[in-house]
Amino acid sequence: MHRLNWLLVGWLSLQPLAFAAAESQCYGTVGRGRLEGGVKLPTEGPNFKAYSALGTTAGRTYVHSEVAEIIVSAYAALAKDKPGNWYVYGETGWESGGRIRPHRTHQNGLSVDFFVPVRDVDGKPVPLSTGVTNKLGYDIEFDAQARYADYTIDFDATAEHLHQLQMAAKARGASIALVIFDPQFLPKLFATPRGPSLQKSLPFMKGTPWVRHDEHYHVDFRIPCKPLADTPARPQKSNL
Repeated sequence: MHRLNWLLVGWLSLQPLAFAAAESQCYGTVGRGRLEGGVKLPTEGPNFKAYSALGTTAGRTYVHSEVAEIIVSAYAALAKDKPGNWYVYGETGWESGGRIRPHRTHQNGLSVDFFVPVRDVDGKPVPLSTGVTNKLGYDIEFDAQARYADYTIDFDATAEHLHQLQMAAKARGASIALVIFDPQFLPKLFATPRGPSLQKSLPFMKGTPWVRHDEHYHVDFRIPCKPLADTPARPQKSNL
C-alpha cells in the first residue's frame, strides 16, 4: 500500500473518536442561526490543511458534527483516488454558531469555505499559501485566466473535491444545498471530466455573489435543523 494510504488509515482511525463525543444540533438557517455541540475540524491531514493556525486557534473552524464527518470522508476518498492533490479549507463558524464577521452566513455549522486547489509554475499540485499578508487567503485575486502569482487554479481537483463532498454527504443521508463559485470560472469547472454531472446535480448559485468567490468556493450543506427559538427575555429583578 502507498505510504500515504497507510498514514491516512492510521490518522482516520482516530478521527471518529473525536467526532463521536458530540452530536451537533443546528438551529435556524445559515444566515440566521446557531449551533449546539459544534465540532472543530482537524487542522491537517495527509492531503489537506486548515487555512490558518491563527484562525483555528481563534475558534473559527467549527462545524456541525455531520459536516465534519462529510469533510473528512471526502478528503479520505481524494487521498485514495487522487493522492497527489492538496486541499486547504477556510473559515466555517463558531462553536456555538451565530454571526462570524465578515461572513453573512456560516451561522449554524453548515457553511464551509474551501480554498481552490492550485498548481505551481511547474504544474505540481501545492497548497495555496494563505497568511496575514493576503488576509489569510481571502484577499487573493485570481485573474481571468485563473492565475495568481505562481499559482493556477486546478479545476480538475476542484471538481473532484465537489464530487467527493457530494458522495460523502449522500452516504450520510445529507446533501449540498448551495455552492458559490465565481461565475466566470464555472465554464472551466464544467469543462472537466466531472463537470457535466456537477452542473446537473449541484445547486450552484445563480447570479453574482456579494464578494468574489474566486480564491475559494463556499458550500452550504443540507442537514435538518430545528427552528431558531427567540432568546427568552431576562427575568426582571424584584424590588422586594
